[in-house]
Amino acid sequence: MRAPWLKSTIAQPGSLRRTDLEPTGFTGPALAGPVLRHCAPDLLVLWLATSRSETFHIRIIDGKDCLVDRPVSDHELVRLRIGAHAWLNLLTISPDSPLPRNTRLEYDLGLTRASDHEHTWIQDWAPHLCPDDRERPGFTLKAKLDRILHGSCRRPHHPAADGLVRADEELHKAEQLEDVPSLLLMTGDQIYADDVAGPMLHAIHCVINQLGLYHEPLEGASLSHSRELTSMPKAYYHRDALLPESEFNEDLTERFFGGVRKPVFTTASAGNHLISFAEIMAMYLLVWSPEPWALVIAAEPVKDPKELARYRREQAAVDDFRRSLPRATRAMANVPVYMIFDDHDVTDDWNLSALWETTAYQHPFSRRIIGNALLGYLLCQGWGNQPQYFRDIIDHCQQLFETSSEQHELDKTLQDELIDQLFQFDHWHYTLPTSPRLVVLDTRTHRWRSEIRRRHPSGLMDWESLTDFQHEIMGEQAVVVVSAAPMFGVKLIEIIQQMFTFFRKPLLVDAENWMAHRGAASVLLNIFGHSRTPRHFVILSGDVHYSFAYDVRLRHKQNGPRIWQITSSGIKNEFPNGLLEWLDRLNRWLFAPWSPLNWFTKRRRMWISPRLPEGREAGERLWNCSGIGDVRLDDEGAPTAIRQLDAGGGGTIFQPRIKDD
Repeated sequence: MRAPWLKSTIAQPGSLRRTDLEPTGFTGPALAGPVLRHCAPDLLVLWLATSRSETFHIRIIDGKDCLVDRPVSDHELVRLRIGAHAWLNLLTISPDSPLPRNTRLEYDLGLTRASDHEHTWIQDWAPHLCPDDRERPGFTLKAKLDRILHGSCRRPHHPAADGLVRADEELHKAEQLEDVPSLLLMTGDQIYADDVAGPMLHAIHCVINQLGLYHEPLEGASLSHSRELTSMPKAYYHRDALLPESEFNEDLTERFFGGVRKPVFTTASAGNHLISFAEIMAMYLLVWSPEPWALVIAAEPVKDPKELARYRREQAAVDDFRRSLPRATRAMANVPVYMIFDDHDVTDDWNLSALWETTAYQHPFSRRIIGNALLGYLLCQGWGNQPQYFRDIIDHCQQLFETSSEQHELDKTLQDELIDQLFQFDHWHYTLPTSPRLVVLDTRTHRWRSEIRRRHPSGLMDWESLTDFQHEIMGEQAVVVVSAAPMFGVKLIEIIQQMFTFFRKPLLVDAENWMAHRGAASVLLNIFGHSRTPRHFVILSGDVHYSFAYDVRLRHKQNGPRIWQITSSGIKNEFPNGLLEWLDRLNRWLFAPWSPLNWFTKRRRMWISPRLPEGREAGERLWNCSGIGDVRLDDEGAPTAIRQLDAGGGGTIFQPRIKDD
């Protein structure tokens, strides 16, 4: 629906300048959120984006008792101005007394009007976030991590339904304490910066123009400024021609023939790859809130018949995504949400090999593209997980944006310096002192690089990071680990990835898995065999666009840990169904638990028994439907139920094939 105040002169993205905008024209002050982030008895973290600089009043209510009712203090609020009419706000509320556990708490956020010092509350400016028949959103601080919703890969223009809507349904149905999710884990690819539909790119450009998000000068590209991205010929579906190329001289054949020009970004969907910081931020606003869509006008900015047909197909999928957004975002306001990145949050090949890193980070344009995506992740995802680790780098963000507000574009020197700091930042991973302990791994920026075969995939974590991980979990009775990529995946698919790597084509099949690098695989398997490793080891993963569950044990070690590999993917994405059925069938023929072929793999010390999803034909192991994962844990941290909840209703439960000890 077109916003009534939107200027009728707009015909194409890029046609308005920031001077044409009036901040009083927005229909509401909130652009996105609040999103409920880190929650503990002594801390409540809320993230939201607003169209103006706001002051806030916080209320936290326990039934009829108001536990907190006061203005948000200056030290509890960080504002970052990212455009003429766009602010990011992170609120870190510290209650005077610890918040109670195991009871529903409601919260409300008042926006203070300067004219009369009155407050407008969430029900006034974001009513879609309030559960049915309630005046405000809420949450429960669980004493135990006994129910976890988790998933990855939310691609807006995929025709499947949105799994976050199913998460909202589960929150609505939860009447008993044991049915209330402890938290929602988003385990990677919360946005697709490298795979953007034409209608979504058009929406991004509209939001940039209407909010005056800061543009930036560009270096090392055929464009000199991000403003030119909307006015260039063939602005849609042809950005792969803009992306940088570099000369690879790694193997003997290429050295003999003098090198080959190849693209730095090899994703097959790079035609609309996001480039600027403004594009990244507009994407986050559009995938996390229905509000910015009021800034988007209907248009078909392509003329080629094939591209126009594609644009219209994508428009139908994007329209469906948009219609479901109020319920998806309501889920994110009513349960603590924790996140970690994976490749598509930045780009498909992100840090896949040592050669890729050298090539991408040495080119100023590709370095800027990666840096902008990582900056967007920091501000919209990473920051809210555990804000205390980001204070210094947020100070540098503040400096960049304050300087930029004077000239209405990002200062190149400060932006480059901030991106350099982001590439050196070493605390994207985090741990929550829950029961059992939750450990979220960074498998993208601490990689075990091959210095001899630099083209080969890097290990997902280097020796030092794996050692730190081992120290973090030693002595725990149970632990829940988030690894974006499965630690134990479908073996046949890993073999196919290995074959492509042998023929020097790892980028064609996204050949990164825990077993792809000998050193990383060996250290990981040794961690499981350590005498002080946790007794119960639950691994939550995504990435692969299908779902499965494995029971894993150490061979010939009766007192070894009980390990569960639980994979849920995607929230809004699916694997090609016919191909997956063939891969599933071949995998169970070749790599059944009793197959002698297992002795030729790195996992030969492990006994891996796939669980069978109800509702599939006998023996089938993989579930291919968008949705959200649902894991129930007992008091000892062992799964009592592993489910995949389909976005459109229904789902499956993964039944064990082996008897637990």
